[in-house]
Amino acid sequence: MPALPILLLCLLLSLLTGCAVNPATGDRNFVMMSESQELDLGSRYNQQIQKEFPRYADDRLQAYVQRVGERVARHSHRANLNYIFTVVDSPDINAFALPGGYIYIHRGLMAYLNSEAELAAVLAHEVGHVTARHSVQQQSQSQAWNILGQAVAIGTGVSAAGDLTNVLGGAMVRGYGRDMELQADGLGAQYLARSGYDPQAMIEVVKVLKNQEAFARDEAKRKGQEVPEAGSYHGVFDTHPDNDTRLQQVVGPARALAGGQQEVNREAYLKAIDGMPFGDSADTGIRRGQQFYHVGLDFTLRYPDGWELVNRPDVLIGHPRDEQAFIAMQLAERTPGLTPSELLHQRAGRQRLVMEETFSQDGIVGVTAVVPGNSARRVAVVFKGDQAYLFIAGMKGRASLETEDARFLSVIHSFRALKPEERALAQPPRLHLVQVKAAETVAGIVRASGSAGDQAELENRIRLINNLYPIGEPKAGDWLKVVR
Repeated sequence: MPALPILLLCLLLSLLTGCAVNPATGDRNFVMMSESQELDLGSRYNQQIQKEFPRYADDRLQAYVQRVGERVARHSHRANLNYIFTVVDSPDINAFALPGGYIYIHRGLMAYLNSEAELAAVLAHEVGHVTARHSVQQQSQSQAWNILGQAVAIGTGVSAAGDLTNVLGGAMVRGYGRDMELQADGLGAQYLARSGYDPQAMIEVVKVLKNQEAFARDEAKRKGQEVPEAGSYHGVFDTHPDNDTRLQQVVGPARALAGGQQEVNREAYLKAIDGMPFGDSADTGIRRGQQFYHVGLDFTLRYPDGWELVNRPDVLIGHPRDEQAFIAMQLAERTPGLTPSELLHQRAGRQRLVMEETFSQDGIVGVTAVVPGNSARRVAVVFKGDQAYLFIAGMKGRASLETEDARFLSVIHSFRALKPEERALAQPPRLHLVQVKAAETVAGIVRASGSAGDQAELENRIRLINNLYPIGEPKAGDWLKVVR
């Protein structure tokens, strides 16, 4: 064997011996990162996340979530860390943790929780990922497999060997998903019990997430649509098997840690989220059917019938249900003195532009063109006030741009300022609390609200956000979340 590959192999073996005692479990885990490096990594990731995920602008709610999170974290295996809990202004049903104690929960998930104990369960689960150093373990595994891939590639002279080991390493890391999630559930349940919350809340959160999948499946069948794939919180893998047997096994021992009255605090939580936007927020823009409204930037635009809209903090994407086409719009930095055409050519760089056309209406000026080639793209720049908007549209694979180009142009040309009567449409529906009267039903509450739309879907949605799905009814005196 040549000397260089032997040297690399020895280096690899020395790296693979990097084990450390897991502070949460006591097990020895393979890691290639010290705690100080972990904290530095988390700090750097956190700065990036803050740019990509807008913070929900409600200091009262942020402080409430921080208090609940700190209460749980104080009883964790790494209570010395400085935990920071942040509510993200996003309708997505998600929460995640960064190394070192940075924990995020999306506003969309909070809308479906029904008690402070359930909020604490989500935060405790994420604290469990931090205390067990799951992200550090995953990163270490990935780094080791990358090093192994390079060594094999150099030793064999076959570049594909590196790709093969990267794939194997990736599968190995992703394969830890279910065990790590269950471990985080078990740790989280311990932290819940020790901090005075009911550990059963961990099971209740899983029911909330499972109901999400059932609701999406049932609504699709009822409307004759294709049943969507499961895509809820931590939904990359089915982390909890049928009947949640393993979940019960890891949460069960935490019940022995519970002493005296375990808190649920349903009313305190409901009051904390009363008035919170449901779905999109005014700050990120509102989707209503095929129309998109943004009150802060004072614009609206329309997408073709049947198309779906994805509203991310950094980009707005429209696509048909088969996802064979897309049109994306995002804010672009506007250079003083440049015309829309000059800015479009600047953003295109060396790419050739053809079929260039300018347009203007009601104080809006723009230009659109096509980037030719096998993967042709429709592009445009629109100026409104001091803002510039960049559009990029295309087809999946090598499909012809012509098949959807007229629809792409219709979206671009629909961009305009809000009319006075549309400004109310740019405001989000919000969660409100109503106290259930004797003999009152979900159907009756929906009818009394006067909400327009599919009544069956409205009823199912109310049941879903109140953990009554699919057929539950509230009791007299209960506080119920409604959307209006």
